[in-house]
Amino acid sequence: MQTGLYVALSSQVALEKRLGTLADNVANAGTVGFRATSVNFRDMVNGDGPDSVSFAAPGTPNIDTHAGGLRETKNPFDFAVQGDAWFALDTPAGTVVTRDGRFTMRETGELVSIDGHPVLDAGGAPLLLDPLGGPPEASADGTLRQNGQLVGAVGLYAFTPSQDYARFGNSGFVANDAQPVVDQPDIGVAQGFVEEANVNPVLEMMNLIEVQRTFEHVSALMSDSDTALKDAIKLLGA
Repeated sequence: MQTGLYVALSSQVALEKRLGTLADNVANAGTVGFRATSVNFRDMVNGDGPDSVSFAAPGTPNIDTHAGGLRETKNPFDFAVQGDAWFALDTPAGTVVTRDGRFTMRETGELVSIDGHPVLDAGGAPLLLDPLGGPPEASADGTLRQNGQLVGAVGLYAFTPSQDYARFGNSGFVANDAQPVVDQPDIGVAQGFVEEANVNPVLEMMNLIEVQRTFEHVSALMSDSDTALKDAIKLLGA
């Protein structure tokens, strides 16, 4: 009976982690550039042969890297990545990659993120525009022009979140090992668009309800098992 309680407890630990990721996905369904989190589970087997017992591992979180849909804003400082790449920002935590391309231009001409972090070019330097040149015009490859003059290019970087990834804000990941992507025709930017979260809120809510019900079911089984154990102790003690 004790083994059954331990197996049920391991299941609850795994379900709790899954609940947390689902709740985070639902909460960020409207966050620009957000990447959903999923959890991969596996069994942990204790012992050999017929006496072996399988426990639920806590689970390994993974980032869903498929692209979200594009929403047109017609804002010349909004950009969306097309293809498997990321924008890069210079932050106090180091280089951060993001799919949130809502940028603005400071009075000094520096292109910055919505939180004020400098946007990097392909060389890893902050992107500077002409502060008197007005909104830039972006080509599909990310090059920027003002009044017909080339002033720079938005850097696009290759990055794959590892198992020990670290989020930065809601849409970013710390990525000091990100590498610039150059001369790849299937990767570029779309000006006047932003990328929405790659979350299906209806599906995530359904999964959330299902996991909650499973958690409650396991709790009921644990309560029944505990009651049966107490009854057995009373019977044997008598």
